[in-house]
Amino acid sequence: MDFAFTPEQLSFRDSVRALLRRECTPARVRDAWSREDGRVPGLWEALAELGVPGMLAPEVDGGLGMTDLDLVLLLEEHGRFAAPEPVTDTAAVAVPLLREVGGAASERWLRPVAAGAIGVALGLAGAPFVAGADAARLLLLESDGEVHALEHTEVTLEPQPSVDGARRLSRVTWTPSASTRIAAGPVSLRALADARDRAAVGTAAELIGLARQMLDVTVAHAKTRHQFGKPIGSFQAVKHHLADALIAVEMAAPSVYRAAYSLAHAARDRSVHASMAKALASDAAWLTARKALQCHGAIGYAFEGDLHLWMKRTWALATAWGDAASHRARVAATLFAAGGV
Repeated sequence: MDFAFTPEQLSFRDSVRALLRRECTPARVRDAWSREDGRVPGLWEALAELGVPGMLAPEVDGGLGMTDLDLVLLLEEHGRFAAPEPVTDTAAVAVPLLREVGGAASERWLRPVAAGAIGVALGLAGAPFVAGADAARLLLLESDGEVHALEHTEVTLEPQPSVDGARRLSRVTWTPSASTRIAAGPVSLRALADARDRAAVGTAAELIGLARQMLDVTVAHAKTRHQFGKPIGSFQAVKHHLADALIAVEMAAPSVYRAAYSLAHAARDRSVHASMAKALASDAAWLTARKALQCHGAIGYAFEGDLHLWMKRTWALATAWGDAASHRARVAATLFAAGGV
């Protein structure tokens, strides 16, 4: 069996990487912190032109008809550049959710969401705040195991503080009704379960990208920063810090790819794989952020430096859609229930 990504998948990743390197520089991410919408101007439109928001939508609905495995590398690149665009929420979660619930809601919303023409935000059970709700026209919300779709004019938003200035959070107040309900019963429960798994895997992929970028910038810093007449990268303690982070990232990344494969093939144990991926990626990115900060020293704490852009996104995403501890507990509960331990 060939476990490698295909040339087409790698080529698509490279195209997105080139776009983000050009359009999503640290300076532009920093500027997004002070913008009202928290976004990089023109970046979402450029991603939509490549077809990224609609990768998992059927071709008949204007999408690319691709799978979670095709998307995972692009989400990793999204994390690498700390891009503030809602790629995971839109491409990895909202589009498949609308596709799976079907019906009138899918007919109305799937095509414009997949085209990137309207913004969408997700509020699933267990999450007290909704990311990106302030810039969304459509909100997909969960209540008592049902999926509801509301326009932004039908909800009340209360802004909340966020460690990441480009990741805007809101408390959403709304009233479920028969007119807002788009899925109920077994269809809704299965779609919501898959949505939570996709959110966990998509966020895990972003965390892998964040960790890889923090490693790269820290290695570069260690080569140029001198102490006692030598690059700090030549010191054994610094080497150990970076080696620990690299090992954690390289152990976590395959679990994220495996989880994406399980989602793409609707594997029976895809939820376990999603939780394994989120737990490992959260731990790896958190560790890498700590090691990067230690190696940078005082400059790592400075707002004027770039490291905080990736660290703060890491801190935000490590706890989003379930932290490492909750996902390890989920894996343990599944194993105990199955008599696996």
